Amino acid sequence: MQGARVASERRQCDQGSNAFCAVEAVIVDPRFGSSGALLAAEQHRLRSLGWSATAGDNGKEHAAESPGRELRVTYATAAGDLLGSDEGWIKRPRPIVLTLSRVMFARTPAMSVMLEAGSA
Repeated sequence: MQGARVASERRQCDQGSNAFCAVEAVIVDPRFGSSGALLAAEQHRLRSLGWSATAGDNGKEHAAESPGRELRVTYATAAGDLLGSDEGWIKRPRPIVLTLSRVMFARTPAMSVMLEAGSA
């Protein structure tokens, strides 16, 4: 297998007073030596496309907003997202958590990604 691929993808919607939907995915790429290296490559790619770095929801997450702030992406290594889920800092759909666990224990470089409407 060459290159990045989507190992799992789910759409999650919150119908509350500030209704929104997000696409959550697990991205794997065996070309990288670690999940941290994959995450660093994502940061570099987003910067090169003009996205601005912002704070993630917890200390293990990273985030960026698109030019014009129409989209926001939050991302973390598989281990970081699993820790956040286990500690109750974040909520992920069960299929995403199970995929993160599976790829992490298979030692496959992976990261979680959540794409949602930005603050614009």
